[in-house]
Amino acid sequence: MAKTLKTSGDYTVKAGAGNSGSNTIKLDSRDVRVTGNLTVDGDQVVQNVTNTTIEDQFLEINRNYSGAGAEDAGVVINQGTQDNAIFYYDGTDNEFRIGTSPRFIQDGSSIKWEIDGGAFALSQLKIATTPSNANHAASKSYVDSQVSGAAGFTLKVAGDDSTAINVGSGQILQFVGGSNINTAGSEPDTVTVSLNNDLTGITSVTSDASNGNLELKANGTGHIVINDILTFSAMASDPSATAQTKIYNKTAGGGGTGLYFRNSNIGSGAVGELISKSKATALAIALG
Repeated sequence: MAKTLKTSGDYTVKAGAGNSGSNTIKLDSRDVRVTGNLTVDGDQVVQNVTNTTIEDQFLEINRNYSGAGAEDAGVVINQGTQDNAIFYYDGTDNEFRIGTSPRFIQDGSSIKWEIDGGAFALSQLKIATTPSNANHAASKSYVDSQVSGAAGFTLKVAGDDSTAINVGSGQILQFVGGSNINTAGSEPDTVTVSLNNDLTGITSVTSDASNGNLELKANGTGHIVINDILTFSAMASDPSATAQTKIYNKTAGGGGTGLYFRNSNIGSGAVGELISKSKATALAIALG
């Protein structure tokens, strides 16, 4: 038989000394339904149930915190004799963390969970292998596939000339070029680039070696061919004599050209000046 208890004001059911006592009020029924708001003023709510179904879209945790700074808060999953599994927000570092901790215990006086950061161990998070959106988190499998596998890690950067940079497991940097560029890498840090095409648009070639030579070398029986004007800058002093002929420029002397040469096998290495046509003609007339 249904029964309704109606009062015109607040209605209190108190067992023994109430909140300060040790008595319990039990509701023995198949279902208990509260048609209004339910407020529990206490230190702890324990649910000895198999499944909990919640209709709310959002759950507020750490409700009564009103401090100025962020505070740690999250969810603890009891793992029995093993470390507790935890998903929480770290207020100090402003980041979410997933992990385990043997020291995430309940404070018996305030019924408040407390964590010791030094005892917290981060755990793995498994997600979908392939992200479907640019802002989705990427799995290790997906990242590995994008860089051609972690074991033989290969990073390729392609340019207009189809070159690529490969970083292999042996820590050797190699440049792989197209039909006009051949490259080879060797340990510890040598990269050789060979060009099979003419260089154009070059206005300056400078050796970076201190007092080093800049060598132009043709292949086989080929020659170094200059199809334009060759200009010599003035030398401050004569170069030393060697077995190779050195041609250089300085102030013109008796030869009237200012173009000098020096070779240790010619005139015992004495400096000589190439003579101009006019000087040679005048000399021939003078010598009769």
